[in-house]
Amino acid sequence: MTEENKYNFQKINENRSSGILMHISSLPGPYGIGTLGENARKFADFLKKAGQTYWQVLPVGPTSYGDSPYQSFSTFAGNPYFIDLDYLVNDHLLYSEEIQHLNDNVNPTSIDYGRIYNERFIVLRKAFERFNINSEDFKDFCNQESFWLDEYSLFMTLKNEHGGKSWTQWDEKYKSKDKDALKSFTESHIEDINFQKFMQYIFFRQWEALKKYCHERGIKIIGDIPIYVAEDSSDVWGNPELFKLRDDLTPAFVGGCPPDAFSDSGQLRGNPVYDWEANKKQNYKWWVERIKSSFKLFDSVRIDHFRGFESYWEIVAKSETAANGKWVQGPGYDLFKVIKEELGDLPIIAEDLGYMTKEVYEFRQQTAFPGMKIIQFAFNPEMNSEHMPHNYTNEFVVYAGTHDNETLNGWLKNIDEGTLTRAIEYGNLTKEEGYDWGIIRLAMTSVADTCIIQLQDILGLDNSARMNLPGTLGTNWLWRVDQLPSDEISEKLYKYTKNSDRLNTELKK
Repeated sequence: MTEENKYNFQKINENRSSGILMHISSLPGPYGIGTLGENARKFADFLKKAGQTYWQVLPVGPTSYGDSPYQSFSTFAGNPYFIDLDYLVNDHLLYSEEIQHLNDNVNPTSIDYGRIYNERFIVLRKAFERFNINSEDFKDFCNQESFWLDEYSLFMTLKNEHGGKSWTQWDEKYKSKDKDALKSFTESHIEDINFQKFMQYIFFRQWEALKKYCHERGIKIIGDIPIYVAEDSSDVWGNPELFKLRDDLTPAFVGGCPPDAFSDSGQLRGNPVYDWEANKKQNYKWWVERIKSSFKLFDSVRIDHFRGFESYWEIVAKSETAANGKWVQGPGYDLFKVIKEELGDLPIIAEDLGYMTKEVYEFRQQTAFPGMKIIQFAFNPEMNSEHMPHNYTNEFVVYAGTHDNETLNGWLKNIDEGTLTRAIEYGNLTKEEGYDWGIIRLAMTSVADTCIIQLQDILGLDNSARMNLPGTLGTNWLWRVDQLPSDEISEKLYKYTKNSDRLNTELKK
């Protein structure tokens, strides 16, 4: 090999990396849900030991009805459930006896969101009562984040005052944001508003500390933002002109997906769609701020339903299913041209799954963002799927499966005999290696620059550990791991990572 070819070969392979997908909520530990505490740091230690580069998480905003991280009260805020209570004890804002009852009869492998909603804010309020809101650090945080924090804190306080109802059901003066009414409400509820700001302050300070810990170990965090925001959010309440709403401020149209592999009737997400002309008139200011804020949290960002920027499935509000929607032109590259001009080149991953067209492919190539490939989608009868590893180029992120898929073992159990046979023959899968680890090997050894595997699949779990079944409600987003991976799992993952030349760059040196 010539020196020039050797250099080019090394240049190509230095981008090869891998990571694990697991949401913060799924971390083990006390108090019913994963947090930004010690077990998050131990998970980062596991990633380093296993030779990984990335920890991918789902959206981290405060969750609303249905508990989905893709339906948040704010695209800018953090989820107070993720605040680590033991750290608040260390900070002398709580006493250990005040939080012990939160562990009574807790299921270590499933989240009870109803219980957390009823208990967690009572405890956090006690911490707030002991907190010095006149501290310079708190004041600095509030000033730096005021462009979204003021509106969000007021929104959440108003929401609580209205018994948790959606803002479209509030008193008209608050729904329409009458200035005098909001001024009067703010003055009379300043303590409650400051409580909301306090929770955000604590979340972001704990997040920054965790991110620093990860970076010290060579671990980067991949975040996730949905293309749409929830109707019941400070984003829509505060910026109604940016969405297609009726005169009464309810959505005229909602977003979703046409019928696909996940659902015969499509996915009716119910989110208000953007008025892209109105966004453009503001030079996409809200979107620029959204992306900018995301990169304060994360090192890379995956944008869900990326194809919706090229054209999106628009459904008349109040429709029972998504089947009768229509395709409407999105902003296309014009949006990302502005984002690039304002923020520079950013490491964005385009979730380009679902119904794809020539225009969508060309749009993603224009942005130069890597797309996604899913091994579980590969083995069609013709063996010609774009998700077959031999069809990849390096500018993709490959997943064995995502949070929307079955776990590998669940998928291997449920697929028809023909699909299983094709997978076995293509991937040289053996029972000795384990079919699931054979699929992981396929993803790892592909030419895609980045490979991400769900923790459930590293642990060999079945569909009882599935994170989300699209189109269903009430049984999703509940999974937690009861303990962090063993040294044996760490060593096995390290071996697969090394053999596919994906070791963390710090370990390659």
